[in-house]
Amino acid sequence: MRKLSGERGTERAALLSEYGRQKLIGYADSFKEIAKTLEEDFEWDRTEETRQSCLYNRRLWENRCMLADNLNEMAGVMAQVAAEVFSYRPFPERKEKLVVQALRAEGITAKDLYYIDNTDGRVRVSLTMRTDAQRGFSAEETADMLSVLLEKRLVPSMNCPYMVDHCLRGYVFVEEAKYIVMTGAARAVKEMEPKSGDNYTVLESEKGKITLLLSDGMGSGEKACEDSEGVLDLMEKLIEAGYRPTAAANLVNTALLARGEEQNMSTLDICELDLYDGVCEFTKIGAAASFIKRDHMVEQISTGTLPLGIFKGMECESIRRRLMDGDYVFLLSDGVLDAMEESDYKEELCEVISNLEQENPRELAEALLQSVLCRTRGHIRDDMTILVLGMWENR
Repeated sequence: MRKLSGERGTERAALLSEYGRQKLIGYADSFKEIAKTLEEDFEWDRTEETRQSCLYNRRLWENRCMLADNLNEMAGVMAQVAAEVFSYRPFPERKEKLVVQALRAEGITAKDLYYIDNTDGRVRVSLTMRTDAQRGFSAEETADMLSVLLEKRLVPSMNCPYMVDHCLRGYVFVEEAKYIVMTGAARAVKEMEPKSGDNYTVLESEKGKITLLLSDGMGSGEKACEDSEGVLDLMEKLIEAGYRPTAAANLVNTALLARGEEQNMSTLDICELDLYDGVCEFTKIGAAASFIKRDHMVEQISTGTLPLGIFKGMECESIRRRLMDGDYVFLLSDGVLDAMEESDYKEELCEVISNLEQENPRELAEALLQSVLCRTRGHIRDDMTILVLGMWENR
């Protein structure tokens, strides 16, 4: 009976997954069709057209195009989610009995043990647990037990409950990433300004990715700060909703265009790192050059793109690099590069970064900022922000 129940449970999960997948594909197709309709030729009577009506019709046409872009991006996200096929595979009977008995010996009652299979090949384990122990167990402690029993280093997923207590709850444990990271930042505000126009954020994904975002609002002061904060708020919400960083940047660009000419421009620097394979993807939208430091070798990463909010249909050019144990990534705002002033400032900055000996990312960022300030004799003509990421093998 236990085996029959397990088979039925697996079958129901597969049917529900397929039903949801087909619904998402249907929604995606519908959005694409609506977008196609909006992108069709928009005609209006030009025989008695005034300047005001011309501007109105042009604005209407631009709004239709922006809405079509948004719908196409949403359709893309839905299609991407629909392609992520999960299947629940029951534990082999002997292994399940071993895990259940071992956890019971520690005071934990466990049942419904499954492997969650996905296209990335990483180990994911799902089970239901509770305990009668008065103090309970942390999810980290339970992950350590399972790691020994299953001979695979596991950690709690991001949405996993923190504690195993008296309530029966579902828990998901995932294969630990190959790499760990630390980040640090240093900032300097332009002279006579109350706030920096630069802002940054660091996002962690359940898929084992770390995303660094740095935005530089044009100008300085409170208005520039509000502009860059607005860009990062939108990017964070879209990425957490499942959008790829480049797709999210396109939607943010559309949103800025829709606000009109009064909207100030902002740059956007995106660095997305996969903690399982060490592949780092840089996407720059009007942003300053970035640098990768490996021992005393430094590589410059730069592209020639314009800031957000200038052109519709922005093309995001991405550069991929595979990082190694002990590598550092430096993201800089324009103020840092502008402070160097010399014609070969990027080469000079490479030399400065190469000679840095600190290991902590925050100390590296502060040391680089102090070096730049020494060259400007303490004068801060523009906001300066340095964001540093360090990556190491998880031993």
